[in-house]
Amino acid sequence: MDNTKRIAILCNYELLPERVGGMDYFFWQFDANCKLNSIQVDWFFPNKATHGQYSTMIINSSNGQAIESFFLDYCQKNQIAYSHVVTHFIELCTPFFYKLSKISKAKVIGVDHNPRPLNGYALKKKIEKKVKGILFSKYIDLFVGVSEASKNDLISDFGFHIKGKAKVIFNGLNFNQFIIKKDFQSSNKFIIACHLRKEKGVQDVIEAIKKLNNFDFTIAIYGEGNYESVLREMVQKYSLDKIITFKGSVANLFEIYSQYDYLIHPSHGETFCYSVVESLLCQLPVITTRHQGNVLGLVTDNINGFLFDEVDIDGLTTIIKNILMDKSAINNWCNTPALSHFSLDKMVQNHLQLVL
Repeated sequence: MDNTKRIAILCNYELLPERVGGMDYFFWQFDANCKLNSIQVDWFFPNKATHGQYSTMIINSSNGQAIESFFLDYCQKNQIAYSHVVTHFIELCTPFFYKLSKISKAKVIGVDHNPRPLNGYALKKKIEKKVKGILFSKYIDLFVGVSEASKNDLISDFGFHIKGKAKVIFNGLNFNQFIIKKDFQSSNKFIIACHLRKEKGVQDVIEAIKKLNNFDFTIAIYGEGNYESVLREMVQKYSLDKIITFKGSVANLFEIYSQYDYLIHPSHGETFCYSVVESLLCQLPVITTRHQGNVLGLVTDNINGFLFDEVDIDGLTTIIKNILMDKSAINNWCNTPALSHFSLDKMVQNHLQLVL
């Protein structure tokens, strides 16, 4: 008799070989651990992929159709008795969850990865979310935030009544693959590593350094996104092409961070912030925003990095200028014990416990 349990995981996350990140490693390791525990995972992504360990996974591609409607159609057609349905990067408390409850008895787990706007939602949006929380939160059995801030945002969005079924499971990384920085003698090389969208605040860096042309330094930007063309135009407008270079997306940032002096992460909104954790794992000091970039509270000012307020361009200019003038520096490394909470193994085991 086959005792295999079957679960479904919906991820509105495009699988790209040139952009392998922390979530890809999580998907691979989680799937492998499920197999060891006689759990079959049916994955639902926007596209199919064979890079890494995706070739060993059961992937259903929505091929341009919304993941939610594709999954509902799939369930009605195949009549599969899933024990759990888990969502990642899917909007929570929508009619989808009500519709799912009508065709499946699965336990539903919604994992929140989405950052909120820096100044919060507009009043109309806040009211809409509260109403959706009242109408549809009952169809989600567990809300998972990837940080305490993420969990608190979920409760704020959908109402205090979900607090009892909201918990935190931190994202995680494979610590062993990161190359540790050894030399803290500055060569004035900075790195930015993020998805290039407006909320990441890279435009603030460009504004901050446009008056620093008399200094010898470089900033390498790793990543791609819909805001890249705007950023490139700004670089050209301010004649900063000798300082700023766009490197595109790469799959081996864990080998690259240690080649730089500081990560700059001027984010306006985060729930977890992989690049900050990755940099600290490499013992690369971090320059980031006080609340959003430092959403996990891992960066201590003047100890393992420098903090400035969100959208405080003058504050960022001052930090960079002081580094370039040798007035400020992180000359040695102070360990960050809290990083131990963010291992990939721990993340996988915590998620596995939800579906056992």
